[in-house]
Amino acid sequence: MKKVSLILTALVMSIASFAAPKAVKVNTAASSIAWYAEKVTGKHNGTVGISAGALNVDGNKLVGGNFTIDLKTIKALDITDPGYNQKFIGHITSGDFFEIEKFPTATFVITKIAGNQVTGNLTIKGITKSISFPAEISVKGGKVAAKASITIDRTDYNIQYGSKKFFDSIGDKAIMDDFKLVVSLVSE
Repeated sequence: MKKVSLILTALVMSIASFAAPKAVKVNTAASSIAWYAEKVTGKHNGTVGISAGALNVDGNKLVGGNFTIDLKTIKALDITDPGYNQKFIGHITSGDFFEIEKFPTATFVITKIAGNQVTGNLTIKGITKSISFPAEISVKGGKVAAKASITIDRTDYNIQYGSKKFFDSIGDKAIMDDFKLVVSLVSE
């Protein structure tokens, strides 16, 4: 009888190890995204909000997840003149850049995590591309904290305004194709 009990215990433990990962909500108030962009004659930086997300945890490992970026919340932090700031935000939210009236959100869905390397599908302006980047990930007691600096080529998402790839003679009015997002996610 003792042998049967041990076999059943081992079987239950094996089945438990195949349990589905647990989804935990992203704490949108405590999570953040900072953005950084450069042009030939300067640079800009700001923030954009996260409106939703869930992270999939298996034991003490992050195994998947997603989050939604609310492009209607984009802010420029380096432009102190209120009029110029409003004009700048109006421009980058227009059809020249993120076209937020038509595409108010961007999304990221994790497809693979190998060590500290995260791969997933980033969708901006309805265009989805696979991207990979290193991340600092911590899972303790079912709570997740993750941080990553992600470089994105905006032209992959049909954001061509001021790009030397599309406008050869633009000179010092060129805007760099790459921009950076520093994403910090924490779960509830």
